[in-house]
Amino acid sequence: MIDVMLLLDLLRDALARRTGLLDRLHGEGTDCYRLLHGIAEGAPGLSVDRYGSLLLLQTFREPLSAAAVDAVGDLVNPSLGLELAVACNHRGDAPPPDFVPHEPAAPALAEHRCQERGATFVIRARHRGQDPWLFLDLRTGRALVQQLAAGKRVLNLFAYTCGIGIAAMRGGAARVLNVDFAQSALDVGMQNAAANGCADDRFAVLKSDCLPVLRQLAGMPVQRRGKHVPFPPVAREPFDLVVLDPPRFAKTPFGTIDVVNDYQSLFKPALLAVAAGGAVLATNHVPTVAAEAWHEALRRCAEKAGRPLRELAPIAVDSDFPSFDGKPPLKLALARV
Repeated sequence: MIDVMLLLDLLRDALARRTGLLDRLHGEGTDCYRLLHGIAEGAPGLSVDRYGSLLLLQTFREPLSAAAVDAVGDLVNPSLGLELAVACNHRGDAPPPDFVPHEPAAPALAEHRCQERGATFVIRARHRGQDPWLFLDLRTGRALVQQLAAGKRVLNLFAYTCGIGIAAMRGGAARVLNVDFAQSALDVGMQNAAANGCADDRFAVLKSDCLPVLRQLAGMPVQRRGKHVPFPPVAREPFDLVVLDPPRFAKTPFGTIDVVNDYQSLFKPALLAVAAGGAVLATNHVPTVAAEAWHEALRRCAEKAGRPLRELAPIAVDSDFPSFDGKPPLKLALARV
């Protein structure tokens, strides 16, 4: 089990490191951020996040006892001057039979709203899926999209709950298409759109595997395993900004997503779906992939696709996701064609 006293010491140090960041985020209208990034801050397999009025702990290796969860809440709440409802989700192996888990109070399991740069996002501590409905490490990516989106057509691939799409709409996008295979995630995305007053005909969601949609938009043939695998027909359409945020690995009826060994199979059609002068915002979540090697693969892919890059700019994540070795797990790059 995780030593509670050690955990509290690590959390105090993490909170001290975030003083300046939290002041900035609060000033920007943001009340959702990571308070302890365990993999980098001494507690691998543990994260502590604030989402508005919710304090969400997640364990991916060893579970946290009820007493440990309460101790974290008792430290965080006075430190932030708040009374956050506390929930803890264990994502690792089953705990031993005599383990006493934390039981969240009813307010922790209710629907919450959090704010990021003034945008509103719906959050639940527990739902049918495992991941929180807003990925906090992608905050700088959403901020960049909002900055670039005015008057633009934005394609949001692997959209999940449409956080990028909301940022684009708040930035004045002319059209946003959010594509994801999970209707439940897109339903939350529509809740987010309604909460931000942008659920109009400029904001569209499409339930589909992203691969056939992307290839059709790029004017490429759709590959599929089996003649009778359906996919929605999509007319070719140029976008000014394509956001490509794929999972690490997935096998689909339309091909394999493998961001370690074959990011190019996604990046090439993304480039071909971009209008002249447009850009692709690409992400890679795999810690073992070096940023330099990934960037070089993107450049080579663009050359071979006949759409050489004018610029490839890395986008840093905020410091609530520290990487003291300079090799952050999440890498973002803005590729301008």
